Amino acid sequence: MSIVIENLSYIYMKGSPFEKKALDKVNLNIDKGEFVGIIGHTGSGKSTLVQHLNGLLKPTSGSVTVNNLNVSNRNLKELRRQVGIVFQYPEHQLFEETVYKDIAFGLQKMGLSKDEIDNSIYRAINTVGLSEDILLKSPFELSGGQKRRVAIAGVIVMDPDILVLDEPAAGLDPRGRNEIYDYMKKHHFETGVTVILVSHSMDDIARLVNRVIVMDNGKIDMDGSIKDVFKNIDHLESLGLSAPQVSYLMRKLKKIIPQIDDEIYTLKDAKNEIIKFIRKD
Repeated sequence: MSIVIENLSYIYMKGSPFEKKALDKVNLNIDKGEFVGIIGHTGSGKSTLVQHLNGLLKPTSGSVTVNNLNVSNRNLKELRRQVGIVFQYPEHQLFEETVYKDIAFGLQKMGLSKDEIDNSIYRAINTVGLSEDILLKSPFELSGGQKRRVAIAGVIVMDPDILVLDEPAAGLDPRGRNEIYDYMKKHHFETGVTVILVSHSMDDIARLVNRVIVMDNGKIDMDGSIKDVFKNIDHLESLGLSAPQVSYLMRKLKKIIPQIDDEIYTLKDAKNEIIKFIRKD
């Protein structure tokens, strides 16, 4: 088991007039190698939950154990080596003169040789689809999408066992968003790293993950496969969420073609299902 969360509660500004319970007795297990999506309306507790995974936040009560490390202990250096978090707009954290220096920053603190650092950097930029000639450029000369990839490479280069992506494609155009997610999916497939994706996009979640966790008011409301969660459209809408857009199309087609499968949540599967009926005709 990669992650074991037991009765986790977290209260912001405890004891003040602005006290707010963000997490309420959350219990959750995530196995090594899973690709998990976390969804929920703004304020549901998604980001608060994942910030416990590398000790950015400490439980008000309950426990969080990651690879047998309790996040409440003091060994945060080892925990943060094992858990890499990519936040929204990670390019805002770029600060070095060159892309190479920015990606190398964490590695140099580990006392690695130059060859080891170089090899790790080349692997990281390849993972996010960048070429080696970008390494000598200033990160501030790059496009928004390139900056985002450099920032993600700076996390991947540390070779974490668990990769947390908290809205990593926020603000990118559809092409840039798809490219980021496709590289992350490829990285997961090739390395077996555990990936946790927080996203407001139901379409991205349906396309990428194997398991969906739905949060509401600091609690886990649903936890299951893509089909198990997204077939409950009415319940999701009651939580201020939705299903992937293609699922609404398939529901409408079901009224015209009763035999069609409307429990479909990706464009790829919808295309295959529609083609199947076109060929029958």
